[in-house]
This record gives sequence, C-alpha cells and structure tokens, in this order.
Amino acid sequence: MKTTALYILLIAFVACTHKTDLTFSKDIAPIVFENCTPCHRSGGAAPFSLTNFKQVNRKRNTILDVTQSGYMPPWPADRNYTHFIGERYLSENQKDLLKEWITGGAPEGNPIDLPPLPDFPKYSNIGVPDTTVWFDSIYISGDSRDKFFIATLPINLPTDKYVKAMEFLPNKNNLVHHMNGRLINYDYDSKQSITNGNRILNLEVPEEEYVEQFKALKLANDDGSRPNHINSAVNYLPGVQANLYPDGIGGFQMNRKSILMADDIHFGPIPQGKWDHSRVNIFFTDSAPKRPINEVMLGTNGESKIIPPLVIPPNKKTKHTSYLLIPQDISILTINPHMHLLGTSFKSYAIQPNGDTIRLVNIPRWDFRWQYFYTFPKMVKIPAGSTIYVDATFDNTERNPNNPNNPPIEVRERLDYGGAGMRTTDEMLQFIISWLPYEDGDENISLKGN
Repeated sequence: MKTTALYILLIAFVACTHKTDLTFSKDIAPIVFENCTPCHRSGGAAPFSLTNFKQVNRKRNTILDVTQSGYMPPWPADRNYTHFIGERYLSENQKDLLKEWITGGAPEGNPIDLPPLPDFPKYSNIGVPDTTVWFDSIYISGDSRDKFFIATLPINLPTDKYVKAMEFLPNKNNLVHHMNGRLINYDYDSKQSITNGNRILNLEVPEEEYVEQFKALKLANDDGSRPNHINSAVNYLPGVQANLYPDGIGGFQMNRKSILMADDIHFGPIPQGKWDHSRVNIFFTDSAPKRPINEVMLGTNGESKIIPPLVIPPNKKTKHTSYLLIPQDISILTINPHMHLLGTSFKSYAIQPNGDTIRLVNIPRWDFRWQYFYTFPKMVKIPAGSTIYVDATFDNTERNPNNPNNPPIEVRERLDYGGAGMRTTDEMLQFIISWLPYEDGDENISLKGN
C-alpha cells in the first residue's frame, strides 16, 4: 500500500510540474499582441500593460482566470447571431494554448522568435489624430453620487475643415460613464470671441439658477441668434471606440470658429474626490462628406415607446420591448444598445414586410461595463415597411450582483434637463442606429475604413 501511495504522489507531482514546449516568444506573444495589447498598453483603456514577456508573466495567473472564464477579452455580443468589425474573442485553441503555457511554467523562449509589437498610436484607438484638444479639468467630489456637467471646448482653426472622425478619451481615472457632444459652428463674423464664456456648468445647480448659468456659457451668436450645430459629433460610453468609416461616408464640416459642447457628461459615483481631464482627438479629411450619417434612437429619449413602460418593481424580473416602423429603404452602419445595471439581456432584429427576419444584435448576458458601438462588416439594408424590434430583460432582485440597491427598490427612467439627470442607478432601454438612405450596392460596401 505504501508503494502504491508513493507512486500516486509521484504521478501527481510530475503532473503539477509539467513542462511545456510552448514559449511566450513563439506561441503566446502573437495571441497577446492581437487580443490583449490593443487595450493593455501605455495610453490604452486597461489599467496595466501587456506588451512584453515580463508584464505578461507577472499577470499570468490573472490572465489564466479571465481568459478561461470568458471574462476577457470583452465581447458581449453573440457571435453566432451576427458578426461585427473588431470582434474581441479567443478561440478554444487559443485558450488551450494559454492554459498549457501558464500551467507549464510560462517559459519565455528565444527572444529572436518574438514578433514585432504592433505599432499602436498613443492615446488613440483608431489612428494618429491630426490634432488633440482638451476639456478644462473637472473636479468630481467623492460623495458616492452621480455627477452631471455641461462642458464647452472652444476650437479655433486657421480655416474651415472637414472632419472625418472625432474620438473622446476619458483620462486615466476612467471616471466618465457617458458623454454626448455636439459641435456648434459659427459663421466667422457672427461671433467675435468664442473663448469668453464659462467652460463648465454643474447640473446640480438649483433649477432657478440653471438658465442664467447656461447663458454664462455664451454659446449664442453676438446678436443673440442660435448658431448652427451638429448633434452627436462625438459620443462616449464604456467600451466605445470611435468609428472611422470609408472615405465619403460620414463626417462633417468644422468652421474656423466652433465650440465642442459636451451637453451631457456623466460621471459615476466615487467615494473619494478626483479630477478628470479628458481629451478629444480630431481626424481631418480633404474631402467634403458625400453621404452624411443619420441617427435614430429607439426607447429612452427616442422615437419609440417602451412597452410596458420602464418601471421595474423591487424583487421582480421584467421584460420590455420597443419597435419602430422604417418608412424608407435604409442602410445600417452601426448600432449601439444601451441599458444600465439592472439590464440582463438585449436583442434587436428587423421584420421585413414579407415576414423574413434580419438579425441585428443579441447580447444574452448584458454587461454594463462594455457597451460597444457595433459596426457591421458591410452595410445592412432594411427595406421600407420593415419594423425594427428591441427586446430586453431586467432583474431587480437581490440575486442580481449588479443591483445597486440592497434591498431592491423600484427603479425607472428619470428625465431631468432633457435626460441629463439619468443616473447610473436609474434605468434606460435605448437603441441607437446610425444609417444612410439606401443606394444600390450598399450591401457590398466594406465598412472597415482606412
């Protein structure tokens, strides 16, 4: 019996000290550089870098846990339902290779086998910007409450320019929950100065003071008239990456004098005060936009009602839907599902007049932390007379680990200041669609951009 027990222990010891022929340089670095490093790098969205063997080896146990569980890389959309550009996922074979390498001692291998590190632009997810502008710093008090601000950013250019894309990047503290930005364009002679107004408006001001403080931003023309503005010039949500469409699609003109207005910048609750200093990258183009992009929104603050109304009683799970009839042929480029902490699933599809279904997106396990603007590989045609549906579920029970209320309380939409009062602890059901009027051949146009 002693001999048998000793033999079993020896087998177990050998198994635990199993060495692998896999090396970081030859086998693992290609996986990490492609799937992890785009965020895990200096200036990236992640809290630590994974750009070399030393960094990866230090985090190897964490990497094992998050990759085997599917927590990383983050991609909530069901890849068996529809496909999008830039899908972040590991194949089962890649997961197996990571596991074998880590449990086998994580050898470095010969550095000569190491592939070159991709050339990532610093402080951008889509390329090297033509210019970067900064909002004034905003102090977020640490009282564990949501904060809402309007922030303005004057931009003076030597001449009018065409903008291909704008990219909002929160600072390293990652305090921003969302930001909706519009571009206010001034005719050159209509406003003498764009820099003499206040830059920050805290939306916690009493309602009776709001109008005067808004006027102090000095956004109107000098004669008091309203300048032209472009809605949704730049937006941000957790996980969002700016879209860079092919030439001729999207974009807008930025006048010599303009103000970028974050008319709804939302910071989540934090226990200790911190400063935010966020930036906007601007990408110019020589060509005027041939096909400006339109936007339609279903659900909260949108064109379609939520049925039943988005009121979630305590200790209940609820289902809600919203739908919108499409009166003309359109081509969809990008979609953005949005809910808050009680959301558990989100699905959207279109039903054509002939009864056929066009799949748009399915998120079976909603994750508030990762809310992408999903761009299709090619435009998706939605025929006139089709109806776009959104189906969503919410969980307002103690079993929901993301529930901010313990014990649960009734949660609903709350619309203040045109929606700027929508706290993280309130709920939303929203579906944003970027689209163009359909043209022959749109289905064959790749949206991978430049």
